[in-house]
Amino acid sequence: MAHVIAVAGKGGVGKTTLCGMLIQYLCEQGKGPVLAVDADANSNLNEVLGVKVETTLGDVREEIARAELSAENPIPAGVSKADYAEMRFEDALTEDDDFDLLVMGRTQGKGCYCYVNGLLQTQLARYQNSYPYFVVDNEAGMEHISRGVLPTMQTAILVSDCSRRGIQAVGRIARLIDECEMHPDTVGLIVNRAPKGELNPGILEEIELQGLHLLGVLPQDEMVYEFDCEGRPTVELPADNPVKTAIRGIVDKLGL
Repeated sequence: MAHVIAVAGKGGVGKTTLCGMLIQYLCEQGKGPVLAVDADANSNLNEVLGVKVETTLGDVREEIARAELSAENPIPAGVSKADYAEMRFEDALTEDDDFDLLVMGRTQGKGCYCYVNGLLQTQLARYQNSYPYFVVDNEAGMEHISRGVLPTMQTAILVSDCSRRGIQAVGRIARLIDECEMHPDTVGLIVNRAPKGELNPGILEEIELQGLHLLGVLPQDEMVYEFDCEGRPTVELPADNPVKTAIRGIVDKLGL
C-alpha cells in the first residue's frame, strides 16, 4: 500500500516546486519508484521535474468522447471501448528512472472537471499497490480533499507563503481534512519564501491561532526564482541550494 503524501495550499505559494524537490529527495534516498501525481488541471509539475508529458487523463477523456461522435471510429476493430480506454490510460503514465508521473490535465472548453477527477481517482486506486510512495500536487484550494479524490492520505503537507491569508487558507484545509475523516498520520505546515528563512511574530501568532503544526520554513531564494523565470527544472538546482537543504531536513524529520 502506497504512502500518500498530499501537498496542498492556496495558489501561488510554491506547492509544485516543493513537490518536485520532495520527489527528487525521496528518489535520491532510494525510496522509489515514486508516483508523482499532478492533480491540478493547470498542470506544470512535469516542468519542475524536467520531463515531457505526451498524454494526460484529460486528453484520453477527450479522445474517447470524440470517438463516440465520430463517423469513423478511431478505436481499432475488435477492441472494446473499455479496453481501448484502459490502454490509453496506461499511455498517460510518463515513466522516468526513479519516478513515474501521472497528470490529470483538463477537459476542453466549458464545464466542470468531475469526469476527469473521477478518472484520476480510479487510476490512483489502481496504482495503490504498485509504488511505495505517491506524492500528490493538489490544485489550489480544497476540491480534491472535499471530493475524496485521494484513495487515502498518510501525510498532509500544507504550504503557505509568509502571509496571514496563506496561513488562514491552510488552516481551513487542515480543518477540512479533519471533517472528511481522512485521518492522516501527519498534518503539518511548511512556510515557503521566508526572508532569511525566518518568520515574524505576526505569522507565528497566526500559525498558533490556526492550531497548525509547523514542519519547517523554506527561505526566499534568488536562484529558485531565476530557474523559474528561465523555465529551467528546479530539480537541477545545486545540491547545496538552501531550499533543497531545508526540504531534506524536513523530510528527514518526518521519517519518510
